[in-house]
Amino acid sequence: MSTLQADTLDQVVDTDRYPLSDPGSPEVRAVVVRARRELEDAGCTVLPDFVRPSLHELLRQEGAALAPQAYYDVETVNVYNIDVERDLPEHHPGRRTFERGNAFVARDRIPGDALISRLYTHPSFQRFVADCFALPRLYELADPLSGLVLNVVRPGMEHPWHFDTNEYTVSMLTQEAEEGGDFEYCPNIRSAEDERFDAVRDVLDGRGRQPERLPLRPGDLQLFKGRYSLHRVSPVRGARARHSAIFAYSERPGVVGSAARTRQLFGRVLPQHLTAEGGSVRGDQLLD
Repeated sequence: MSTLQADTLDQVVDTDRYPLSDPGSPEVRAVVVRARRELEDAGCTVLPDFVRPSLHELLRQEGAALAPQAYYDVETVNVYNIDVERDLPEHHPGRRTFERGNAFVARDRIPGDALISRLYTHPSFQRFVADCFALPRLYELADPLSGLVLNVVRPGMEHPWHFDTNEYTVSMLTQEAEEGGDFEYCPNIRSAEDERFDAVRDVLDGRGRQPERLPLRPGDLQLFKGRYSLHRVSPVRGARARHSAIFAYSERPGVVGSAARTRQLFGRVLPQHLTAEGGSVRGDQLLD
């Protein structure tokens, strides 16, 4: 690692608690052991004050400056983000629809010197995240729009129940809502081999398994198995929007979102999406 890279990491991350440039240190090993245990048991772990507290206001300001560039399009969706008109069996959970009111700022709108960009692309950060997920390495998404995004949920809106396209999601709240905007999830409700439609339907109907509610604060780093855990951000209330950075990685190189899904999220597609259509890299046959 170059001195410049190390300095950049030390400036952003609280390296007294998380000395990422020294992955063999007792401090990092203890964090990794805890993260692996919580990811295995609950599908999620949170590292508090990962970004130095002195930078929390800058983190908020950068997100607030980016938020107006989010693509807004309130639409009807289901938990699988597939066509809501698709012919599905009568009791299939994909028949349940919601109004998705959150918006995304795409990666190509986020400056490379923003705090979240510096983290997302940093080799030591990527190595640390991979270690927490017990993987030999992780890859940035090859998708030029969805690899790193800012998720914006304005007052009166929500990010309804859904599954992620990528297996491993890393996120960081940059601005709290005044009220609401809670992260709720059902850990490991499905697997790569089993959709478990009945369990998903029960959650949507408010029966059986109760979702977990996770308190998050700006600067905390959240590691999450979002492909297998049903999750949502509850409706935001008050005058302030909820902003969060989403760092999307995969254990395989070359992952690009489908053209339909990309247009849904960002209102546009790029040549990479059209080229990858029909040949997307996926590790399972789940709906999405």
